[in-house]
Amino acid sequence: MRDGAAHLSSSFTRCADRDNRTVEAEKLAAELWHRIQTRDWAAVRELLAEDFVLEWPQELIQIRGPEKFVEFNRSYPEGWSIEVLRIVGDATIAVSEVRVPHPTVGPHYALSFFETTDGRIVRTREYWVEEGFKKPTGERARWFEPM
Repeated sequence: MRDGAAHLSSSFTRCADRDNRTVEAEKLAAELWHRIQTRDWAAVRELLAEDFVLEWPQELIQIRGPEKFVEFNRSYPEGWSIEVLRIVGDATIAVSEVRVPHPTVGPHYALSFFETTDGRIVRTREYWVEEGFKKPTGERARWFEPM
């Protein structure tokens, strides 16, 4: 997926009708990550439904509304990039795994579940984890090894 991410924008335009209704969730998720990586914030907004919600259940918080989502991402300290590792999905649901390197806060992984309706992303549920080796302790140590 990494190599194809740069070409998504042009193929996205070809496969969608004017308001994206024919676009599958997998393509919407890929296009969202592409637009976030290129910092095309107006284009990011176009992919989100008016009632868009981003949930981070591990922190028990959420962002309501596409404008708040765009402003949150726009204001994040620069230095990050998006490495799309995989995206799978069907017509209305997609799941992505991305790696987000950053020079000061370190690399993180995000597992994102996208729900779409009428060619727009209406809900995203994300789980973020920091990359780093943590030596297994106790009974678990016998099963695990570094990657």
